[in-house]
Amino acid sequence: AWRMALTENERVMDGRLVHLCLRRDWEQAMQAGVYRAASLDELGVIHLSRQEQIQGVAKRYYAGVQGLVLLWIDPRKLSAEIRWEPSDGQVFPHLYGALNVDAVQSVQDFSPEA
Repeated sequence: AWRMALTENERVMDGRLVHLCLRRDWEQAMQAGVYRAASLDELGVIHLSRQEQIQGVAKRYYAGVQGLVLLWIDPRKLSAEIRWEPSDGQVFPHLYGALNVDAVQSVQDFSPEA
């Protein structure tokens, strides 16, 4: 079943993807020119989401965390490969490499409780 979802979700490449992170990490990335989440060193990927998935991700992994931002990403501008992979009964985009900052279209303050 996830294989069918994978095929359908690959069409999302024309839309934006989103990544949730700490503002301080994003500010460091802007100076460096690339963003490297801790998961990139630990697992080899940066976890991304579709817009409709981000609230669930925030509630599960970022409850009570302050100073968060959403990075709205144009997948067509990414330098690294995206793979759509199953996780928790859904299919999520995973970025296999650093996030080049010029692929980020906008940054938005975010609170998991909102």
